[in-house]
Amino acid sequence: MDDNFIFVNDVGPRDGLQNQTIDVSPETRVKLIEKLLDAGVPGVEVASFVSPKAVPRMAGAGDIVSELKDSPAALSALVPNLKGYEMARVSGAKIISVVPSATETMNRKNINMGYEDILALSCDLMRRAKDDGIKGQAYVSVAFECPFEGQVSQDRVMEMTETLLEAGAQEIIIADTIGAANPAQVKSLFDRLTASFDKEILATHFHDTRAMGLANAYAAIECGIRKFDASIGGLGGCPFAPGAAGNLATEDLVSMAHQMGFETGIDEKALLETSHFAGEIIGQQIGGRMAGWMTYQMSK
Repeated sequence: MDDNFIFVNDVGPRDGLQNQTIDVSPETRVKLIEKLLDAGVPGVEVASFVSPKAVPRMAGAGDIVSELKDSPAALSALVPNLKGYEMARVSGAKIISVVPSATETMNRKNINMGYEDILALSCDLMRRAKDDGIKGQAYVSVAFECPFEGQVSQDRVMEMTETLLEAGAQEIIIADTIGAANPAQVKSLFDRLTASFDKEILATHFHDTRAMGLANAYAAIECGIRKFDASIGGLGGCPFAPGAAGNLATEDLVSMAHQMGFETGIDEKALLETSHFAGEIIGQQIGGRMAGWMTYQMSK
């Protein structure tokens, strides 16, 4: 990957919409994804193959993936188990993600499985994906702090990363799931990770609960990380995070990257228009911290 290129993966259509109080139809979610792609976003998390009974907001995942399967963009889908994996594979998914948490309690609260069991399942899904010619990527959730067990040891994150890579994962996304990390912690962890693993297979997922999303992204950039999750308009947020403000906003990340001289291939004006569209479909006014300034700059 070009060291001057920041790869942005927008998770709004899945992570951003999953916990909203309003149902968004698969057709409208496809339209949101297409607007993100038209704006030049190179990667999008499009769906989650979970039970519609458990997460009704994600119903229609197979239809969405099938509709978009010919897109050249990096479109990923979350799979929680073998059934979800098979549904994603049949639908034509080219990239699948697993989301094991770094602590016992978070796994039990989130997926109703213990740490060892979810890690073993995630490794099995990574092996299956590799055998099937599907790119498998694995999140290390609550990599910095767990809402139930507190601070997470870096050793645990290192061990999970190594285990998942050995099972066939092609990318590891280090996730600050509840938005509890600070830049010093990010630098410390990524200094260790990049010393042991190829930085090109490492990515990040930051939340903005404590207004640290951009600062943490900057710290990761300084460590050589060039791939980031973000969510259009800052949609989303972990339901276990007190006062969760949502994910790092895509428009904020892109604007910072451009101001720092990095390339993203993303058109900021089209991205802002997409953010407005996302707000319209959920009936809320959303937007990143830079949205007002970006709108002003574009009006000059």
